[in-house]
Amino acid sequence: MNNKLIEKATELRNKGLTTGEIADELNISKDTTQWLIMQMSNVTKTKQKQKPDDFAINWKTVGSSSARMQYVSSALADLAIEEQEIDVVVGISVSGVPFATIMADLLDAELSVFHPVKHMKNESAQGAISNNFATIKNKKVVIVDDVITSGTTITDAINVCKTHGAQPVAVTVLVDKKGLNDLNNVPIKSLIKINKVG
Repeated sequence: MNNKLIEKATELRNKGLTTGEIADELNISKDTTQWLIMQMSNVTKTKQKQKPDDFAINWKTVGSSSARMQYVSSALADLAIEEQEIDVVVGISVSGVPFATIMADLLDAELSVFHPVKHMKNESAQGAISNNFATIKNKKVVIVDDVITSGTTITDAINVCKTHGAQPVAVTVLVDKKGLNDLNNVPIKSLIKINKVG
């Protein structure tokens, strides 16, 4: 498994993807991505970081089927409305956007897109809400992503939404690798929650 991840991470790096984009593509943390890339480099054993504690999540069986995407998005929408009515569904680019698009349709809500810092060429202090989609000012929003790894992207999305005058009422994700119940007083609703035992 590690060798396949190392090869895939290196292949994506060679295609020009940033560490954040590779982490997103493989559904692993940026630290794990850096460790995988280092394994293919000529770094000596003494300089290599200790392998991070992480799990790779492959949801290609869902992502490759529009029918399965609808089923999963329907379940995520159901989790979102447990909190309250939603005005705008904010999809985190790239992997949260397909779920968010279908959820917005199911919830009869508007669609917005959040670009995380890890996808920006010059990493700024915060991510950004796209101007090409719905505005979120004075609206109740649900934030959608595929996987929570460290919680950094979700925290950034919550803060940016609040800065834009929105009220984040929930975060929905396919998989929560951090095992969170909430972030910044916003409930985290996941279809699958991974909790480390021991």
